[in-house]
Amino acid sequence: MRMFEKVLVPTDFSKYSIKVLECVGGLPGVKKVVLLHVMAPPGDPAMVWDPGARLKEANARLAELKGLLEGQGLDVKTRFEVPSGGEVWKEIQSVADEEQASLMVMGARGKGFVEGILLGNVARKILRYGSTHLLLMRYKILEDVKEGPMEAFCARTFSRVLCPTDFSGPSEEAISFVKGLREVDQIILQHVISRGETSEEIDAHYQDATLKLNAIKEELERGGHEVSSHISVGSSAEKIISLAEKEDVSLVAMSSHGKGWLKQLIVGSTTYDVARLGSRPVLVIRAGKGD
Repeated sequence: MRMFEKVLVPTDFSKYSIKVLECVGGLPGVKKVVLLHVMAPPGDPAMVWDPGARLKEANARLAELKGLLEGQGLDVKTRFEVPSGGEVWKEIQSVADEEQASLMVMGARGKGFVEGILLGNVARKILRYGSTHLLLMRYKILEDVKEGPMEAFCARTFSRVLCPTDFSGPSEEAISFVKGLREVDQIILQHVISRGETSEEIDAHYQDATLKLNAIKEELERGGHEVSSHISVGSSAEKIISLAEKEDVSLVAMSSHGKGWLKQLIVGSTTYDVARLGSRPVLVIRAGKGD
């Protein structure tokens, strides 16, 4: 069984990043947590840069959050870093590599949240350019109430998982990864037909996809999972987000890349759009990284 034994949790002390901590203890196999705060210089050059005061404040906040995690029975290490080049996301990835973290967990919004932007700037760059498996947590927020209560998807985050597939090697790798997580009860397979100019072409794609999905479904069912499958026609990201809502999934698990990913240096466009625009937690499984 796969486990996320060592997890890196970057925090900017925003309410979204703090809310993430409630979910960490329920991750599969987690034992150790590295709680990281990266202090970036102020964006306004007129502001006084006082790293000493910032360090004292950050250490106090980190100690407080460490206590919350230790209350979940976790071994917690705190780190405070200042990025040498000014890029927060690069420092976060550097720490993940140094600590050999098996998973990075972040809130989809941070201090830089602006109404209408659904993914914070740092999380967006980690998503696009990072190399560690990434769990982006999201929360249900009461509509039209900016400071309303947040309902986390912490309750059994891995219980009902949507696994989109384009039948590429990376997407098969992602499904295999999910299969190895013992916390997963239900797997919902989805293939989106996003090409085909005539009804005959679409029908041919549909029949081919049906055969392939059935084969994957049967294999997963032999492993003891409850599995359903869906075929959609249209925009991949839109259809994935729509099915995630309709099926009320607890998580969308996707490979960082799909077909043709070797030609790309960043995360695939469909995964990026689902993570950016969807309302469900998203697990991005880095292609070719394995466990």
